[in-house]
Amino acid sequence: MLQTTWIALVLGFWSSLYLLDAFLKTQKWSGRQYIERLDKTGLSVSVCQLRWYTAMFNRTFVKLGQWRPHFLRIWFNCGVVFGLLAMIMSIFLLTLLVFNTFRQQPVDQQVLTPVMPGINLPISQMSYYLLTLLVCGILHEVGHAIAAVREQVRVNGFGLFIFILYPGAYVDLSTEHLQAVSPLRQLRIYCAGVWHNFVIVVLALCVLLILPLLLAPFYGTGESVVITQVTENSAVSGPRGLAVGEAITSLSDCRVTSLDDWSTCISVSMKEPTMGHCMALNLIKDLDASPKNWTRTEKSIDCCNRSSSTHLCFNYHTKTAPHDKYACLPARAITERPMCKLQSDCYIPKGDVCVYPALDNETKLLQVYHGRKPPLLFLGHPLDLHYSVVLSNYVPKSFAIPLNLPYVVETFSKYLISLSGALIILNVVPCYALDGQWICHGFIEIALRSTISDRETRGLIYTVMILYGTCLLFINVVIAMWALFS
Repeated sequence: MLQTTWIALVLGFWSSLYLLDAFLKTQKWSGRQYIERLDKTGLSVSVCQLRWYTAMFNRTFVKLGQWRPHFLRIWFNCGVVFGLLAMIMSIFLLTLLVFNTFRQQPVDQQVLTPVMPGINLPISQMSYYLLTLLVCGILHEVGHAIAAVREQVRVNGFGLFIFILYPGAYVDLSTEHLQAVSPLRQLRIYCAGVWHNFVIVVLALCVLLILPLLLAPFYGTGESVVITQVTENSAVSGPRGLAVGEAITSLSDCRVTSLDDWSTCISVSMKEPTMGHCMALNLIKDLDASPKNWTRTEKSIDCCNRSSSTHLCFNYHTKTAPHDKYACLPARAITERPMCKLQSDCYIPKGDVCVYPALDNETKLLQVYHGRKPPLLFLGHPLDLHYSVVLSNYVPKSFAIPLNLPYVVETFSKYLISLSGALIILNVVPCYALDGQWICHGFIEIALRSTISDRETRGLIYTVMILYGTCLLFINVVIAMWALFS
């Protein structure tokens, strides 16, 4: 229902904007002024698309394109090598995916996965995704613009657009100038976009690798994890529950120093039975609050009859009575006693026994040590605890330091890697309307001009490759959509 509402809102917005634009253009009293205003600002409206075009960055592109000419020549030559290698790799990977799909071979991971907000992209991640898409698109087009200036091709302007929900960028180059330069110079321009996307991937990877060092003066790591978010109305929320900013150090007897430790502790608590606690028999009898007629069924035992929120049913056995005994005991007092896994773990001369929570196989009694005394007692499935909190490895050394900054930097870097990598794979495919179309054309002209002098023959080879690349990309998109909705 929520997805349908979002779709209706988006379509309603674009329909209203398009109709308003058409209405204002056709009115005698406002049409001319409205069109002049659009021309002045560079804005234009079409079906599900809003564009902004400007020439204000042209001087900046000229300055960047004329900076250190020798370095830029080497830089964009590296881009040509990378672009050609990426095109071969992309064709190979996409062909292999199609081949394995038709052979019904299992595919571990999709090369291309369409991102659909609300379906495979959480709404909470939308801002990261859209911002990253815009940044990657801008830097991609800036690469084309700088390379064009370097190769004496005029840049007419630069623009941004929003298509439905997805932002993007484009650069307007002089077609006459492009056709006049050599194929190698064309390749430097066409490959510059994907080359800059690859640089973004490398830089984002470096940020992820050195992030602990960068944040070391402000955040502590390796001793605990910090809570950055608590799910509302969950079992651990509320005044007596967990709070944002608290550090978790242990989960029962499992030490937590990182997110990996937290996941391991959750997994271990699911597999292993709940730990018991050593307690003297006479103390058990004194604290036992079991009613005379308590409930016992084949599936569950409740010797407290849920009469108290502070008591829990425990079971134990002694040498004189090897069968299980049950007692309704205060959970807080019991969990403060020494832990035990077996009866032999308790000190027998004192008459201590190991008491265990009388729970079903999935319910666990866990102690969450969160820097305050006493620890939080959690009763339920461990996965409920896992999904009730969001944790971070980076514990702020001061209250003034932002709690979510490491998460923001880490998430943004991961999106840069993912989306820039996807733009590389998409753009280098020899497909109509993509960079790969012109990269393929330039490569054929350089590689085959000396051996195949006939231009029509080279054009035929180019057409066949473009048709193959277009069909290949289309089939992969269909496979990815099928995998997403099936």
